[in-house]
Amino acid sequence: MQFTSLLVVALAAGQAHWVPLNSQQAKVSQGQAIAAPQVAAPAPVAAPIASPAMTSAILRVGTEVPLRLVEELTTKGKKLRVGDRFHLETSEPVMVQGVNVIPVGSPAMGEITDARNKGMWGKSGHLSARILYVTVNGRQIRLSGAFDDKGVAGGVGAVAVSAIVFAPAGFFMTGTSARVPAGTIIKSFVDEDVPLSMPAAAEAPMAVGGSAPMTVPAAH
Repeated sequence: MQFTSLLVVALAAGQAHWVPLNSQQAKVSQGQAIAAPQVAAPAPVAAPIASPAMTSAILRVGTEVPLRLVEELTTKGKKLRVGDRFHLETSEPVMVQGVNVIPVGSPAMGEITDARNKGMWGKSGHLSARILYVTVNGRQIRLSGAFDDKGVAGGVGAVAVSAIVFAPAGFFMTGTSARVPAGTIIKSFVDEDVPLSMPAAAEAPMAVGGSAPMTVPAAH
Protein backbone atom coordinates (compact mmCIF):
# COMPACT_ATOMS: atom_id res chain seq x y z
CA MET A 1 0.00 0.00 0.00
CA GLN A 2 2.73 2.39 0.82
CA PHE A 3 4.52 1.72 -2.55
CA THR A 4 1.32 2.20 -4.49
CA SER A 5 0.61 5.45 -2.74
CA LEU A 6 4.08 6.79 -3.56
CA LEU A 7 3.68 5.83 -7.24
CA VAL A 8 0.36 7.62 -7.47
CA VAL A 9 1.83 10.71 -5.84
CA ALA A 10 4.84 10.73 -8.26
CA LEU A 11 2.62 10.41 -11.30
CA ALA A 12 0.36 13.15 -10.07
CA ALA A 13 3.31 15.47 -9.53
CA GLY A 14 4.56 14.91 -13.18
CA GLN A 15 7.83 13.44 -12.03
CA ALA A 16 7.40 10.13 -13.93
CA HIS A 17 5.75 8.97 -17.18
CA TRP A 18 4.69 5.46 -17.85
CA VAL A 19 6.02 4.20 -21.21
CA PRO A 20 5.33 0.77 -22.72
CA LEU A 21 8.48 -1.30 -22.91
CA ASN A 22 8.02 -2.22 -26.59
CA SER A 23 7.41 1.35 -27.86
CA GLN A 24 9.89 3.30 -30.07
CA GLN A 25 10.47 5.82 -27.28
CA ALA A 26 11.42 2.99 -24.92
CA LYS A 27 13.85 1.57 -27.47
CA VAL A 28 15.47 4.99 -27.98
CA SER A 29 15.82 5.42 -24.24
CA GLN A 30 17.49 2.03 -24.06
CA GLY A 31 20.06 3.00 -26.78
CA GLN A 32 18.57 0.93 -29.60
CA ALA A 33 19.00 2.63 -33.01
CA ILE A 34 16.03 2.70 -35.36
CA ALA A 35 16.99 2.40 -39.02
CA ALA A 36 15.46 4.96 -41.36
CA PRO A 37 13.50 3.53 -44.28
CA GLN A 38 15.66 3.17 -47.44
CA VAL A 39 14.38 4.91 -50.60
CA ALA A 40 15.94 3.73 -53.87
CA ALA A 41 17.44 6.56 -55.95
CA PRO A 42 15.91 6.89 -59.42
CA ALA A 43 18.07 5.48 -62.22
CA PRO A 44 19.65 8.14 -64.47
CA VAL A 45 17.78 8.66 -67.73
CA ALA A 46 19.97 8.69 -70.86
CA ALA A 47 19.61 11.78 -73.00
CA PRO A 48 18.21 11.06 -76.48
CA ILE A 49 20.67 11.11 -79.38
CA ALA A 50 19.46 13.71 -81.87
CA SER A 51 19.25 12.69 -85.55
CA PRO A 52 21.43 14.69 -87.98
CA ALA A 53 19.85 18.04 -88.78
CA MET A 54 19.05 18.62 -92.46
CA THR A 55 18.70 21.80 -94.46
CA SER A 56 16.90 22.45 -97.75
CA ALA A 57 18.42 23.88 -100.93
CA ILE A 58 17.64 23.95 -104.65
CA LEU A 59 19.74 23.13 -107.69
CA ARG A 60 18.50 25.94 -109.92
CA VAL A 61 17.61 25.98 -113.60
CA GLY A 62 20.51 27.37 -115.60
CA THR A 63 23.26 25.97 -113.38
CA GLU A 64 26.17 25.04 -115.64
CA VAL A 65 27.16 21.36 -115.81
CA PRO A 66 30.45 20.81 -117.72
CA LEU A 67 30.47 17.48 -119.57
CA ARG A 68 33.11 15.37 -121.33
CA LEU A 69 32.28 13.22 -124.34
CA VAL A 70 33.06 9.58 -123.56
CA GLU A 71 32.91 8.27 -127.14
CA GLU A 72 33.76 9.66 -130.55
CA LEU A 73 30.94 10.91 -132.76
CA THR A 74 31.49 10.84 -136.52
CA THR A 75 29.54 10.57 -139.73
CA LYS A 76 32.32 8.43 -141.19
CA GLY A 77 31.06 5.02 -142.22
CA LYS A 78 27.47 6.32 -142.43
CA LYS A 79 26.57 4.59 -139.17
CA LEU A 80 25.34 7.64 -137.26
CA ARG A 81 21.57 8.11 -137.30
CA VAL A 82 19.12 10.68 -135.94
CA GLY A 83 17.91 9.47 -132.54
CA ASP A 84 21.11 7.59 -131.70
CA ARG A 85 22.20 8.19 -128.11
CA PHE A 86 25.74 8.65 -126.82
CA HIS A 87 27.49 8.82 -123.45
CA LEU A 88 29.10 11.70 -121.59
CA GLU A 89 30.23 12.32 -118.02
CA THR A 90 30.65 15.38 -115.82
CA SER A 91 34.14 16.86 -116.07
CA GLU A 92 33.86 19.11 -112.99
CA PRO A 93 31.85 18.92 -109.74
CA VAL A 94 28.67 20.98 -109.42
CA MET A 95 28.49 22.71 -106.02
CA VAL A 96 25.50 24.12 -104.11
CA GLN A 97 26.20 25.98 -100.84
CA GLY A 98 29.62 24.37 -100.66
CA VAL A 99 28.24 20.83 -101.08
CA ASN A 100 29.17 18.65 -104.07
CA VAL A 101 25.75 17.68 -105.47
CA ILE A 102 26.90 16.36 -108.88
CA PRO A 103 30.29 14.64 -108.55
CA VAL A 104 32.90 14.39 -111.30
CA GLY A 105 32.28 11.34 -113.48
CA SER A 106 28.49 11.31 -113.11
CA PRO A 107 27.07 9.67 -116.27
CA ALA A 108 25.13 11.78 -118.76
CA MET A 109 23.27 11.07 -121.98
CA GLY A 110 22.97 12.90 -125.32
CA GLU A 111 21.07 12.33 -128.56
CA ILE A 112 21.87 12.88 -132.25
CA THR A 113 19.44 15.36 -133.85
CA ASP A 114 20.97 15.56 -137.33
CA ALA A 115 23.45 13.41 -139.24
CA ARG A 116 24.41 14.01 -142.85
CA ASN A 117 27.17 12.06 -144.52
CA LYS A 118 29.78 13.53 -146.85
CA GLY A 119 28.92 13.33 -150.52
CA MET A 120 29.90 14.17 -154.05
CA TRP A 121 30.58 17.68 -155.33
CA GLY A 122 32.70 18.33 -152.22
CA LYS A 123 29.78 17.97 -149.83
CA SER A 124 31.01 17.67 -146.22
CA GLY A 125 29.45 15.65 -143.46
CA HIS A 126 27.48 17.30 -140.63
CA LEU A 127 26.13 16.23 -137.26
CA SER A 128 24.12 17.95 -134.53
CA ALA A 129 23.34 16.71 -131.04
CA ARG A 130 21.63 17.75 -127.82
CA ILE A 131 22.18 16.91 -124.16
CA LEU A 132 19.37 15.02 -122.40
CA TYR A 133 20.17 14.39 -118.73
CA VAL A 134 22.73 13.52 -116.06
CA THR A 135 22.18 10.74 -113.53
CA VAL A 136 22.98 11.33 -109.82
CA ASN A 137 22.14 8.72 -107.14
CA GLY A 138 19.70 7.05 -109.51
CA ARG A 139 17.91 10.34 -110.27
CA GLN A 140 17.88 11.71 -113.82
CA ILE A 141 18.29 15.50 -113.85
CA ARG A 142 17.13 17.08 -117.10
CA LEU A 143 19.77 19.11 -118.95
CA SER A 144 19.78 21.48 -121.93
CA GLY A 145 22.57 22.17 -124.37
CA ALA A 146 23.50 21.40 -127.95
CA PHE A 147 26.53 21.22 -130.23
CA ASP A 148 27.33 20.39 -133.82
CA ASP A 149 30.23 19.78 -136.17
CA LYS A 150 30.73 20.13 -139.89
CA GLY A 151 33.45 18.47 -141.86
CA VAL A 152 35.74 20.44 -144.12
CA ALA A 153 34.49 20.82 -147.68
CA GLY A 154 36.88 19.25 -150.15
CA GLY A 155 37.98 20.58 -153.55
CA VAL A 156 35.62 23.54 -153.62
CA GLY A 157 37.85 25.61 -155.91
CA ALA A 158 38.59 22.63 -158.11
CA VAL A 159 34.89 21.90 -158.46
CA ALA A 160 34.20 25.44 -159.69
CA VAL A 161 36.92 25.25 -162.31
CA SER A 162 36.17 21.71 -163.43
CA ALA A 163 32.51 22.47 -163.81
CA ILE A 164 33.34 24.87 -166.61
CA VAL A 165 35.70 22.57 -168.45
CA PHE A 166 34.13 19.19 -167.75
CA ALA A 167 31.19 19.07 -165.35
CA PRO A 168 31.39 15.38 -164.33
CA ALA A 169 34.88 15.90 -162.85
CA GLY A 170 33.50 17.76 -159.82
CA PHE A 171 31.07 14.95 -159.08
CA PHE A 172 33.86 12.69 -157.82
CA MET A 173 35.28 15.23 -155.32
CA THR A 174 34.02 14.72 -151.76
CA GLY A 175 34.31 16.60 -148.48
CA THR A 176 35.28 15.14 -145.12
CA SER A 177 33.16 13.51 -142.46
CA ALA A 178 31.98 15.41 -139.38
CA ARG A 179 33.82 14.29 -136.25
CA VAL A 180 33.71 15.17 -132.55
CA PRO A 181 36.50 13.26 -130.72
CA ALA A 182 36.13 11.58 -127.34
CA GLY A 183 37.23 13.85 -124.50
CA THR A 184 35.68 16.98 -126.01
CA ILE A 185 34.33 19.30 -123.29
CA ILE A 186 30.71 20.33 -123.83
CA LYS A 187 28.67 22.82 -121.82
CA SER A 188 25.21 21.93 -120.58
CA PHE A 189 22.78 23.50 -118.13
CA VAL A 190 20.28 22.23 -115.56
CA ASP A 191 16.82 22.38 -117.14
CA GLU A 192 14.68 21.98 -114.00
CA ASP A 193 14.70 23.11 -110.37
CA VAL A 194 15.84 20.17 -108.24
CA PRO A 195 15.07 20.22 -104.46
CA LEU A 196 18.01 19.09 -102.34
CA SER A 197 18.24 17.82 -98.78
CA MET A 198 21.70 18.38 -97.34
CA PRO A 199 23.20 17.88 -93.85
CA ALA A 200 23.44 21.02 -91.76
CA ALA A 201 26.76 22.21 -90.35
CA ALA A 202 28.26 19.70 -87.96
CA GLU A 203 27.75 20.39 -84.24
CA ALA A 204 29.65 19.24 -81.15
CA PRO A 205 28.67 15.70 -80.12
CA MET A 206 26.06 15.46 -77.39
CA ALA A 207 26.80 13.89 -73.99
CA VAL A 208 24.67 10.79 -73.51
CA GLY A 209 23.43 10.12 -69.92
CA GLY A 210 25.79 9.21 -67.04
CA SER A 211 26.97 11.25 -64.08
CA ALA A 212 30.08 13.31 -63.51
CA PRO A 213 33.24 11.29 -62.81
CA MET A 214 34.09 10.80 -59.14
CA THR A 215 37.36 12.16 -57.81
CA VAL A 216 39.21 9.68 -55.59
CA PRO A 217 41.63 11.20 -53.05
CA ALA A 218 45.18 9.95 -53.26
CA ALA A 219 46.23 7.47 -50.59
CA HIS A 220 48.72 8.73 -47.99
